[in-house]
Amino acid sequence: MAHIKQCLILAAGNGSRLRKISGELPKPLVPFYGRPILEHVIRRAQQAGIEEFVIVLGYRGDLIRNWFECRWRGHARFTWVENPEYHKSNGVSALKARNSLHDNFLLLMADHLFESQTARMMVRQHLAPGEVILGVDPKLDRIFDIDDATKIRRRGDRIVDIGKEIEKYDAIDTGMFLCTPALFDHLERAGKDGNCSLSDGMRCLARRGLLRAQEIGDAEWYDLDTPAALAHAYTENQLCA
Repeated sequence: MAHIKQCLILAAGNGSRLRKISGELPKPLVPFYGRPILEHVIRRAQQAGIEEFVIVLGYRGDLIRNWFECRWRGHARFTWVENPEYHKSNGVSALKARNSLHDNFLLLMADHLFESQTARMMVRQHLAPGEVILGVDPKLDRIFDIDDATKIRRRGDRIVDIGKEIEKYDAIDTGMFLCTPALFDHLERAGKDGNCSLSDGMRCLARRGLLRAQEIGDAEWYDLDTPAALAHAYTENQLCA
């Protein structure tokens, strides 16, 4: 089994829903237990064996890059990718990194916290040619803001539908993907007027039977997208305490 060495992190968004507490600070630099959210994400991925991080920047990306160039303590290789179209959907950010990723890779969100053992489990999965594996949480009763969550419907281990608005679902998207570079072709196919979301690309994969669900078990994870979600994570979190 090939060792997964690269990780793509999407860190370009406006973070407007967290602005009440972040001010002008980009969301990846918002502190959580004394460290920027993005630092927690990177360190947990490193514990799963990731060595190189391709990070897509957009809103106030200069602050993120400067923080890591001046204050990061540790060993990691960073490749910084600029997305001047960060006001568009997150699939556009992923496409900007296409030329930096040529082997299978882990894809993470800059505002999703997870257990390092979850990342270790994900990178050990076997990827079929052209496939993407999405970490999913079937424990719907523990989702903090299920209305805002990206929902999944499965048939066996295959995902057949994905989106925030789907009515029938049996799991939640945790924001952690194990990808082949074929992901970029599907994002391009799914694009409309130069815009696409990750979910658009995932639906394209699902239609071809190439999107597989991997349950994360009892592992904790948090989507730190709003002040309420951040407060909830402080209350419930065992990851950083």
